[in-house]
Amino acid sequence: MSEQGEKLQKVLAQAGLGSRRAMEEWIASGRVSVNGEPATLGMRVVEGDLVRADRRTIRVGEKARAARVLLYHKPEGEIVSRDDPEKRASVFDKLPKLRGQKWIAIGRLDFNTSGLLIFTTSGELANRLMHPRFEVEREYAVRVQGTLTDEQMSQVLKQGVELEDGLVKFEKLEDQGGEGFNHWYRVMLKEGRNRVVRRTFDALGLPVSRLMRVRFGIINLPPRLKRGMTAELGDGEVAQVLDWAGITPGGEESQQDSPAPRQADRTQSEKMAHRPAVAPRYLRGISRTNGGKSKTGVKR
Repeated sequence: MSEQGEKLQKVLAQAGLGSRRAMEEWIASGRVSVNGEPATLGMRVVEGDLVRADRRTIRVGEKARAARVLLYHKPEGEIVSRDDPEKRASVFDKLPKLRGQKWIAIGRLDFNTSGLLIFTTSGELANRLMHPRFEVEREYAVRVQGTLTDEQMSQVLKQGVELEDGLVKFEKLEDQGGEGFNHWYRVMLKEGRNRVVRRTFDALGLPVSRLMRVRFGIINLPPRLKRGMTAELGDGEVAQVLDWAGITPGGEESQQDSPAPRQADRTQSEKMAHRPAVAPRYLRGISRTNGGKSKTGVKR
Protein backbone atom coordinates (compact mmCIF):
# COMPACT_ATOMS: atom_id res chain seq x y z
CA MET A 1 0.00 0.00 0.00
CA SER A 2 1.33 3.46 -0.93
CA GLU A 3 2.12 6.13 1.64
CA GLN A 4 -0.93 8.05 0.46
CA GLY A 5 -3.08 5.00 1.01
CA GLU A 6 -5.57 3.23 -1.23
CA LYS A 7 -8.91 4.49 -2.47
CA LEU A 8 -11.63 3.32 -0.13
CA GLN A 9 -13.82 1.85 -2.87
CA LYS A 10 -10.88 -0.26 -4.08
CA VAL A 11 -10.27 -1.66 -0.59
CA LEU A 12 -13.96 -2.53 -0.23
CA ALA A 13 -14.07 -4.18 -3.66
CA GLN A 14 -10.96 -6.24 -2.93
CA ALA A 15 -12.64 -7.39 0.29
CA GLY A 16 -15.38 -8.95 -1.84
CA LEU A 17 -18.26 -6.60 -1.00
CA GLY A 18 -18.98 -5.73 -4.63
CA SER A 19 -17.71 -3.79 -7.61
CA ARG A 20 -15.96 -0.45 -7.21
CA ARG A 21 -18.94 1.36 -8.68
CA ALA A 22 -21.26 -0.34 -6.19
CA MET A 23 -18.91 0.59 -3.36
CA GLU A 24 -18.98 4.22 -4.46
CA GLU A 25 -22.77 4.08 -4.17
CA TRP A 26 -22.45 2.60 -0.67
CA ILE A 27 -20.11 5.42 0.36
CA ALA A 28 -22.38 8.10 -1.12
CA SER A 29 -25.42 6.67 0.67
CA GLY A 30 -23.70 6.67 4.07
CA ARG A 31 -23.30 2.92 4.45
CA VAL A 32 -19.53 3.12 5.08
CA SER A 33 -17.50 4.60 7.93
CA VAL A 34 -13.74 4.91 8.55
CA ASN A 35 -12.47 4.94 12.11
CA GLY A 36 -15.97 5.74 13.33
CA GLU A 37 -16.52 8.70 10.98
CA PRO A 38 -18.77 8.70 7.88
CA ALA A 39 -16.79 7.96 4.74
CA THR A 40 -16.74 10.32 1.77
CA LEU A 41 -16.19 9.79 -1.95
CA GLY A 42 -12.53 10.05 -2.89
CA MET A 43 -11.35 9.12 0.60
CA ARG A 44 -8.15 7.12 0.94
CA VAL A 45 -7.36 4.73 3.76
CA VAL A 46 -4.04 3.57 5.16
CA GLU A 47 -2.81 0.52 7.01
CA GLY A 48 -4.50 0.19 10.40
CA ASP A 49 -7.68 2.09 9.49
CA LEU A 50 -10.91 0.42 10.61
CA VAL A 51 -13.57 0.38 7.89
CA ARG A 52 -17.18 -0.60 8.54
CA ALA A 53 -19.53 -1.32 5.66
CA ASP A 54 -22.98 -2.45 6.74
CA ARG A 55 -22.23 -5.51 8.91
CA ARG A 56 -18.68 -5.98 7.65
CA THR A 57 -15.58 -4.75 9.47
CA ILE A 58 -12.28 -4.48 7.61
CA ARG A 59 -8.90 -3.67 9.12
CA VAL A 60 -6.91 -2.08 6.29
CA GLY A 61 -3.60 -3.79 5.66
CA GLU A 62 -4.59 -7.21 6.92
CA LYS A 63 -3.74 -10.02 4.55
CA ALA A 64 -6.44 -10.24 1.92
CA ARG A 65 -8.37 -13.46 1.69
CA ALA A 66 -7.79 -15.50 -1.39
CA ALA A 67 -10.40 -15.08 -4.08
CA ARG A 68 -12.85 -17.94 -4.47
CA VAL A 69 -14.68 -18.90 -7.65
CA LEU A 70 -17.78 -21.07 -7.71
CA LEU A 71 -19.55 -22.58 -10.72
CA TYR A 72 -23.28 -23.21 -10.57
CA HIS A 73 -25.44 -25.04 -13.11
CA LYS A 74 -28.56 -22.91 -12.93
CA PRO A 75 -31.83 -24.63 -13.77
CA GLU A 76 -34.83 -22.82 -15.21
CA GLY A 77 -37.16 -21.36 -12.59
CA GLU A 78 -34.63 -19.55 -10.39
CA ILE A 79 -33.83 -15.85 -10.20
CA VAL A 80 -30.38 -14.31 -9.81
CA SER A 81 -31.30 -12.05 -6.91
CA ARG A 82 -31.29 -12.14 -3.12
CA ASP A 83 -34.46 -10.10 -2.84
CA ASP A 84 -37.57 -11.00 -4.80
CA PRO A 85 -41.02 -9.62 -3.90
CA GLU A 86 -42.59 -12.72 -5.46
CA LYS A 87 -40.51 -15.00 -3.19
CA ARG A 88 -39.37 -17.18 -6.08
CA ALA A 89 -36.51 -19.64 -5.72
CA SER A 90 -33.12 -17.90 -5.85
CA VAL A 91 -29.77 -19.18 -7.05
CA PHE A 92 -28.27 -17.86 -3.80
CA ASP A 93 -30.30 -20.43 -1.84
CA LYS A 94 -28.08 -23.20 -3.24
CA LEU A 95 -24.66 -21.67 -2.59
CA PRO A 96 -22.26 -22.64 0.22
CA LYS A 97 -22.47 -20.30 3.20
CA LEU A 98 -19.64 -17.83 3.77
CA ARG A 99 -18.37 -16.03 6.86
CA GLY A 100 -17.26 -12.44 6.47
CA GLN A 101 -17.62 -12.54 2.68
CA LYS A 102 -20.40 -12.87 0.14
CA TRP A 103 -20.86 -14.49 -3.24
CA ILE A 104 -21.03 -12.03 -6.14
CA ALA A 105 -22.78 -13.19 -9.30
CA ILE A 106 -20.77 -12.57 -12.47
CA GLY A 107 -23.55 -11.56 -14.82
CA ARG A 108 -27.09 -12.85 -14.75
CA LEU A 109 -29.33 -15.41 -16.36
CA ASP A 110 -33.03 -14.73 -16.61
CA PHE A 111 -35.70 -16.79 -14.89
CA ASN A 112 -36.23 -19.17 -17.82
CA THR A 113 -32.56 -19.53 -18.83
CA SER A 114 -30.31 -22.31 -17.55
CA GLY A 115 -26.61 -23.08 -17.64
CA LEU A 116 -23.34 -21.69 -16.37
CA LEU A 117 -23.45 -19.07 -13.64
CA ILE A 118 -20.21 -17.97 -12.00
CA PHE A 119 -19.86 -16.58 -8.48
CA THR A 120 -16.81 -15.10 -6.81
CA THR A 121 -15.80 -13.41 -3.57
CA SER A 122 -13.60 -10.99 -5.54
CA GLY A 123 -15.26 -7.73 -6.44
CA GLU A 124 -12.34 -6.94 -8.73
CA LEU A 125 -12.78 -10.15 -10.72
CA ALA A 126 -16.55 -9.70 -10.98
CA ASN A 127 -16.17 -6.10 -12.11
CA ARG A 128 -13.57 -6.92 -14.74
CA LEU A 129 -15.49 -9.83 -16.25
CA MET A 130 -18.76 -7.89 -16.41
CA HIS A 131 -17.46 -4.56 -17.70
CA PRO A 132 -18.53 -4.06 -21.35
CA ARG A 133 -15.13 -2.75 -22.47
CA PHE A 134 -13.47 -6.16 -21.98
CA GLU A 135 -15.96 -7.88 -24.29
CA VAL A 136 -15.86 -11.23 -22.51
CA GLU A 137 -17.29 -14.00 -24.67
CA ARG A 138 -20.58 -15.64 -23.72
CA GLU A 139 -21.62 -18.81 -25.52
CA TYR A 140 -25.12 -20.29 -25.56
CA ALA A 141 -26.99 -23.33 -26.84
CA VAL A 142 -30.30 -22.05 -28.21
CA ARG A 143 -33.39 -24.00 -29.27
CA VAL A 144 -35.86 -22.03 -31.37
CA GLN A 145 -39.19 -22.66 -32.98
CA GLY A 146 -38.36 -22.66 -36.67
CA THR A 147 -35.18 -22.36 -38.72
CA LEU A 148 -33.06 -19.37 -39.69
CA THR A 149 -32.73 -18.68 -43.39
CA ASP A 150 -29.30 -18.16 -44.93
CA GLU A 151 -30.12 -14.45 -45.24
CA GLN A 152 -31.00 -14.21 -41.55
CA MET A 153 -27.80 -15.98 -40.49
CA SER A 154 -25.77 -13.59 -42.62
CA GLN A 155 -27.65 -10.61 -41.20
CA VAL A 156 -27.07 -11.45 -37.54
CA LEU A 157 -23.36 -12.06 -38.16
CA LYS A 158 -22.61 -9.15 -40.50
CA GLN A 159 -25.19 -6.35 -40.52
CA GLY A 160 -26.68 -7.08 -37.11
CA VAL A 161 -30.23 -6.93 -35.81
CA GLU A 162 -31.67 -3.66 -34.52
CA LEU A 163 -33.27 -3.95 -31.07
CA GLU A 164 -34.93 -1.25 -28.98
CA ASP A 165 -31.67 -0.68 -27.09
CA GLY A 166 -29.33 -0.79 -30.08
CA LEU A 167 -27.76 -3.04 -32.69
CA VAL A 168 -26.66 -6.57 -31.79
CA LYS A 169 -24.33 -8.87 -33.72
CA PHE A 170 -23.40 -12.45 -32.97
CA GLU A 171 -19.68 -13.27 -33.14
CA LYS A 172 -20.49 -16.87 -33.99
CA LEU A 173 -23.65 -18.67 -35.09
CA GLU A 174 -23.58 -22.39 -35.83
CA ASP A 175 -26.44 -24.58 -37.00
CA GLN A 176 -26.67 -27.59 -34.67
CA GLY A 177 -29.65 -29.24 -36.38
CA GLY A 178 -32.90 -30.40 -34.87
CA GLU A 179 -36.05 -32.43 -35.25
CA GLY A 180 -39.50 -31.29 -36.24
CA PHE A 181 -40.31 -27.66 -35.54
CA ASN A 182 -37.47 -27.19 -33.01
CA HIS A 183 -33.97 -26.26 -34.16
CA TRP A 184 -30.73 -25.83 -32.20
CA TYR A 185 -28.07 -23.17 -32.71
CA ARG A 186 -24.77 -22.38 -31.03
CA VAL A 187 -24.38 -18.65 -30.43
CA MET A 188 -21.44 -16.58 -29.18
CA LEU A 189 -21.46 -12.86 -28.42
CA LYS A 190 -19.40 -10.42 -26.37
CA GLU A 191 -22.03 -8.56 -24.41
CA GLY A 192 -24.52 -9.21 -21.64
CA ARG A 193 -27.52 -7.01 -22.33
CA ASN A 194 -30.74 -8.18 -20.69
CA ARG A 195 -32.31 -11.08 -22.62
CA VAL A 196 -30.29 -10.13 -25.70
CA VAL A 197 -30.24 -13.63 -27.24
CA ARG A 198 -33.97 -14.16 -26.79
CA ARG A 199 -34.81 -10.70 -28.10
CA THR A 200 -32.61 -11.15 -31.16
CA PHE A 201 -34.28 -14.38 -32.20
CA ASP A 202 -37.71 -12.90 -31.43
CA ALA A 203 -36.89 -10.00 -33.76
CA LEU A 204 -36.15 -12.59 -36.46
CA GLY A 205 -39.52 -14.27 -35.88
CA LEU A 206 -38.11 -17.34 -34.11
CA PRO A 207 -39.23 -17.65 -30.47
CA VAL A 208 -36.68 -19.27 -28.16
CA SER A 209 -38.00 -22.40 -26.46
CA ARG A 210 -34.81 -23.20 -24.54
CA LEU A 211 -31.65 -21.26 -23.74
CA MET A 212 -28.54 -22.49 -21.93
CA ARG A 213 -25.25 -20.69 -21.31
CA VAL A 214 -22.39 -23.13 -21.85
CA ARG A 215 -19.35 -20.83 -21.59
CA PHE A 216 -18.35 -17.53 -20.03
CA GLY A 217 -14.85 -16.38 -21.02
CA ILE A 218 -12.43 -19.28 -20.52
CA ILE A 219 -14.80 -21.08 -18.17
CA ASN A 220 -16.92 -23.85 -19.66
CA LEU A 221 -19.96 -25.45 -18.07
CA PRO A 222 -18.50 -28.74 -16.76
CA PRO A 223 -20.32 -31.65 -18.43
CA ARG A 224 -20.54 -33.54 -15.12
CA LEU A 225 -22.05 -30.63 -13.24
CA LYS A 226 -25.75 -31.44 -12.96
CA ARG A 227 -28.51 -28.85 -12.73
CA GLY A 228 -28.76 -27.24 -9.33
CA MET A 229 -25.23 -28.32 -8.35
CA THR A 230 -22.16 -26.21 -7.52
CA ALA A 231 -18.44 -26.82 -8.00
CA GLU A 232 -15.66 -24.67 -6.56
CA LEU A 233 -12.43 -24.11 -8.47
CA GLY A 234 -9.16 -25.10 -6.86
CA ASP A 235 -6.49 -22.54 -5.94
CA GLY A 236 -4.45 -23.17 -9.08
CA GLU A 237 -7.48 -22.81 -11.31
CA VAL A 238 -8.53 -19.59 -9.61
CA ALA A 239 -5.00 -18.26 -10.17
CA GLN A 240 -5.30 -19.01 -13.89
CA VAL A 241 -8.64 -17.24 -14.12
CA LEU A 242 -7.22 -14.19 -12.31
CA ASP A 243 -4.21 -14.17 -14.62
CA TRP A 244 -6.43 -14.38 -17.69
CA ALA A 245 -8.49 -11.47 -16.34
CA GLY A 246 -5.34 -9.45 -15.70
CA ILE A 247 -5.57 -9.48 -11.91
CA THR A 248 -2.76 -10.52 -9.59
CA PRO A 249 -3.78 -12.67 -6.61
CA GLY A 250 -3.38 -9.67 -4.29
CA GLY A 251 -5.45 -7.47 -6.54
CA GLU A 252 -2.64 -5.00 -7.33
CA GLU A 253 -3.32 -4.94 -11.05
CA SER A 254 -6.99 -4.09 -11.23
CA GLN A 255 -9.49 -2.09 -13.13
CA GLN A 256 -9.38 1.67 -12.83
CA ASP A 257 -12.36 3.67 -11.53
CA SER A 258 -13.00 5.61 -14.72
CA PRO A 259 -15.00 3.83 -17.44
CA ALA A 260 -12.73 5.28 -20.14
CA PRO A 261 -10.51 2.45 -21.49
CA ARG A 262 -6.75 2.68 -21.16
CA GLN A 263 -4.21 1.19 -23.56
CA ALA A 264 -3.51 -1.46 -20.91
CA ASP A 265 -7.22 -2.26 -20.81
CA ARG A 266 -7.33 -2.67 -24.59
CA THR A 267 -4.32 -4.97 -24.45
CA GLN A 268 -5.94 -7.02 -21.71
CA SER A 269 -9.21 -7.12 -23.63
CA GLU A 270 -7.39 -8.53 -26.64
CA LYS A 271 -5.68 -11.10 -24.42
CA MET A 272 -9.02 -12.20 -22.99
CA ALA A 273 -10.66 -12.31 -26.40
CA HIS A 274 -7.93 -14.47 -27.93
CA ARG A 275 -7.92 -17.10 -25.20
CA PRO A 276 -11.42 -18.61 -25.34
CA ALA A 277 -11.80 -21.89 -23.49
CA VAL A 278 -8.08 -22.25 -22.80
CA ALA A 279 -8.92 -23.43 -19.35
CA PRO A 280 -7.53 -25.82 -16.73
CA ARG A 281 -8.84 -29.37 -16.97
CA TYR A 282 -11.33 -28.81 -14.18
CA LEU A 283 -12.90 -25.93 -16.09
CA ARG A 284 -13.90 -28.57 -18.57
CA GLY A 285 -15.34 -30.61 -15.74
CA ILE A 286 -12.38 -32.39 -14.12
CA SER A 287 -10.20 -31.21 -11.24
CA ARG A 288 -6.43 -31.42 -11.01
CA THR A 289 -6.43 -30.43 -7.33
CA ASN A 290 -7.12 -32.21 -4.07
CA GLY A 291 -5.73 -35.51 -5.26
CA GLY A 292 -7.82 -35.52 -8.42
CA LYS A 293 -11.02 -34.73 -6.60
CA SER A 294 -12.85 -31.43 -6.66
CA LYS A 295 -14.49 -29.92 -3.60
CA THR A 296 -17.79 -31.28 -4.86
CA GLY A 297 -16.47 -34.78 -5.40
CA VAL A 298 -16.00 -34.79 -9.16
CA LYS A 299 -13.27 -37.35 -9.77
CA ARG A 300 -10.64 -37.44 -12.43
